[in-house]
Amino acid sequence: MADLATLTEHIRNAVGDNSGLGKTVKIDLGDEGKIYIDGASSPNSVTNEDKPADANIGVSLENLLAIGEGKLDPVMAYMSGKLKVDDIMIAQKLAPLLKR
Repeated sequence: MADLATLTEHIRNAVGDNSGLGKTVKIDLGDEGKIYIDGASSPNSVTNEDKPADANIGVSLENLLAIGEGKLDPVMAYMSGKLKVDDIMIAQKLAPLLKR
């Protein structure tokens, strides 16, 4: 299983310098930590800071990895409470980046 540092680096590479996201997103992995994606800055950045974001996503590390691997459908995860999202439109823009 990947750890927070490995996952952060993977997302950093997927986001690149210009993700087209145009917003900030915080992925809260509970006790595992947080991943902050600044898709509004130029160049984009990905850190483990706990800062306010335009969209907040709550998910376990295990479920996030399963979504990224295609083993867990994000819609089913959301409907079953395994994935909590406060701005679904921004989350939908982020989904393709996580599968890269």
